[in-house]
Amino acid sequence: MREYVAAPATFTVADDWSCVQSAYDRAVQSPDNVAFQKPVGGRWVDVTNREFADTVRAVARGLVARGIEAGDRVALLCSTRYEWNVLDFAIWAVGGVTVPVYDSSSAEQIRWIMEDSAARLIIVELESHAVTAREGITGLESDPGVLVIDGSTPVIDVLGAEGAAVDESVLDERRASVTADSPATLIYTSGTTGRPKGCMLTHRNFMSETLSVLETPFRNYLRDDSTTVMFLPLAHVLARAITFAGFHAGVTIAHSSDLTNLVDTFGEMRPHYILAVPRVFQKVFNKAQATAQDGGAFKAWMFDKATDTAVAYSRARQDGRIGPLLKLRHAVFSKLVYAKLVAALGGRCEIAISGGAALGERLTHFFDGIGVNIFEGYGLTETCAAITVNTPGHMRIGSVGQPLPGCAVRIATDGEVEVSGPVVTSGYWQNDKATAEAFSDGWFRTGDLGFLDEDGYLTITGRKKEIIVTAGGKNVAPNQLEDALRADPLVAEAVCVGDGQPFISVLLTLDPEGLERWKNQNGKTGSLYELLKDADMIQYLDQTLARANRSVSHTESIKKYHVLPDQFTEETGELTASLKVKRNVVHQKYAQQIESLYA
Repeated sequence: MREYVAAPATFTVADDWSCVQSAYDRAVQSPDNVAFQKPVGGRWVDVTNREFADTVRAVARGLVARGIEAGDRVALLCSTRYEWNVLDFAIWAVGGVTVPVYDSSSAEQIRWIMEDSAARLIIVELESHAVTAREGITGLESDPGVLVIDGSTPVIDVLGAEGAAVDESVLDERRASVTADSPATLIYTSGTTGRPKGCMLTHRNFMSETLSVLETPFRNYLRDDSTTVMFLPLAHVLARAITFAGFHAGVTIAHSSDLTNLVDTFGEMRPHYILAVPRVFQKVFNKAQATAQDGGAFKAWMFDKATDTAVAYSRARQDGRIGPLLKLRHAVFSKLVYAKLVAALGGRCEIAISGGAALGERLTHFFDGIGVNIFEGYGLTETCAAITVNTPGHMRIGSVGQPLPGCAVRIATDGEVEVSGPVVTSGYWQNDKATAEAFSDGWFRTGDLGFLDEDGYLTITGRKKEIIVTAGGKNVAPNQLEDALRADPLVAEAVCVGDGQPFISVLLTLDPEGLERWKNQNGKTGSLYELLKDADMIQYLDQTLARANRSVSHTESIKKYHVLPDQFTEETGELTASLKVKRNVVHQKYAQQIESLYA
């Protein structure tokens, strides 16, 4: 069993700590500094630390007036926006526990979370969400209330008015009743298999995550003169934890849930750092590539050469050997190609952080080569976001970095990654059985497979439950093949199959925009069904598979594929709210297609 323990943490979290204290402290220490920027009437309006803390306290008094007691759970169903943070901090201010719910959740999903958590109240974003929420909670024994953020009167104003008669001293009493080990949130896991479980994260977990990140070189980027745009769902632990860390460090935070106009938002806000998932970076690359291809053969050729140069430059820099010819090519493409991509991120983006899934080594090298360092980390809901991370000056592309200060990673005899540290959950809400199964002598069993190198850099190779065992007894981790396929602009999703079969096959879905672009570039028309019989399309997909297969051995390579007619979506059941593929659903739904691959 291999183990790597990070340097001991130099920070301590006081036993009486509560996350709302960050808002109170900032209001006293730097009252006029800008904490958030929110959209009002088509422009961005500053919210100072003092204004934010005052709003939090006003809303918290409204929650007290609504009967919310210390320890009560309050559900929050909302997209990424300023009000999310106000309500989250207000719930903490009354000693409550926030229960995030994805704004895309169905009535059945809402019902399970509300029933299991016994939440007293659910605050939703829109009236349409309220309709779904009321459908979900009908008949529940607890009969929780429903409030609407964008109702006829905004919920911030409603709660502010209702709490006007509540004495301020009540909040001080509530603050004193909370300890660092009190639950701050219950986050229901994605549920790729079975019912979602409520992961309990404490105020100590959140603050440990924040302080451990600030003990790394990231502290040079999370500054009180930095800005960021948060667009990932705040219902997901990654966005929530990074938002809290940025807020605590004094960063000015803007929010956007409009992903279609994200580049415009970057241009307006000019963030110093961004947090994204691999799909966002892949789309930035694909869009740049498509623009070049639309410009004709020469521009397409030049973009391909620029891509190869960026990747080669990054690899050479990592090895400490950049030749003069490569340096010259890189300088030329920096002016002709790379500068436009950097500008698309706002022009002053110093670093980017990627999480949620593997970014892919080539794409990481590409962005590194154009001057945008993307740092990959690793963590789960149960570790309050990252527990390992690549950091400035300590980056090994292809890995997910070293453990954060105070944390440790070990590899079990079967290859499973196990972790420990102050960021790790104490367990699942009212589920002793699941909690006991998740821990081994105090170490959390992640369910992921990986290995540690001699310097403690962790590399994830797959999910333990997702390993495919072929009829010949070969163990195949599908992630590497699937990541390589999704790197192609035509491929939306890829799911490898082949458990108990003689070889590996893959189910593919094609990206609608990518498909239209391919048709225009190749002078094709017709339906997907017709295109899949087209010799050029067959050749293209064969070449895509051949490129992916170069990343694995012959016995692990894909031999057959089947293109599905429909996209995977959360609504149709193949994706979780955090856009992870539910393999069991895909296998059940497309059993006939899988069977035909081996007929």
